[in-house]
Amino acid sequence: MINEPSFVKLEELSSEENGGKALACSDDFFASMDNLCKPGRGIFIDDKYTDRGKWMDGWESRRKRGPGNDWCIVQLGLPGVISGVDIDTNYFMGNHPPHASLEGINTKGEELNLETEQQWTELLEKVPLEPGSQHFFEIPDNGTWSHLRLNIYPDGGVARLKVYGDAPPSLKRNEDELIDLIAHENDGASVSCNDMFFSHMQNLLKPGRGFDMSDGWETKRNRNPENVDWVIIKAGKSGVIKKINVDTKHFKGNYPDQFSIEGCSVKDDKELDNKELEWTDVLPKSKLTADAEHFFENEIMHAGPFTHFRLNIYPDGGISRLRIFGE
Repeated sequence: MINEPSFVKLEELSSEENGGKALACSDDFFASMDNLCKPGRGIFIDDKYTDRGKWMDGWESRRKRGPGNDWCIVQLGLPGVISGVDIDTNYFMGNHPPHASLEGINTKGEELNLETEQQWTELLEKVPLEPGSQHFFEIPDNGTWSHLRLNIYPDGGVARLKVYGDAPPSLKRNEDELIDLIAHENDGASVSCNDMFFSHMQNLLKPGRGFDMSDGWETKRNRNPENVDWVIIKAGKSGVIKKINVDTKHFKGNYPDQFSIEGCSVKDDKELDNKELEWTDVLPKSKLTADAEHFFENEIMHAGPFTHFRLNIYPDGGISRLRIFGE
């Protein structure tokens, strides 16, 4: 398995779940540009064909016989500062592009006008691509971007384009109402975990309820009954905890048996690496059930406020969403 860079723990700004979508492309004759922002790495069905050729789970243009190159414009669901990207050619073996580059633009909330010439900024110079592979590239530019243009040279297929980074805080809410202190929309973020083999820790903080098992945080099976898997979440808002919701939607044979929540207050995320850091019990070890929302109010032991929370699950498994409501 390829070693993933640290930036994949950040928010996936381009994901379909966050509102990311492909807006336009030069050509998607063989496979639709809409696949670029879908979750996962794409699948392969050996004997599936369309009237245009082999069915592929990605964006694929026809073979170019003239000058130029193909391109696709993606609107980020969460405009923000980009730390890195993954250009994934999974299952594109004899039809991947040999090279690719990326450009960005920030429309500052306005709709991108595809009919007029735009001033794009190069974020990733022309780089080589391999067949059937993930390609991770750091993006050193610290600007804020709303749209990307993926250029491929000269043609071919890309399974997924994943863009990782930080979205700016959302508009402030009325301070008198209960808000989710850790929600993405309130600038909360999952910062580290010990395992996310099956699905990403950032899914825990998304809006709504998960649409399937991939849309949650799920760890691999651990045969040690004393095992504890964990994820640390940075609160986007400071507040006194009033209610907690743990949702195991879609996790039926693989939900954690029990969970607990702890809190701490630090000035810098680097302090989280200190093994002597003291964590305070927010919720004691509690049972979970399959495919259900679990609400806790009277069970809250310490209401904070805290800057960070640690969700512990025993011994392993999957959780769709975590909400920590406060005022």
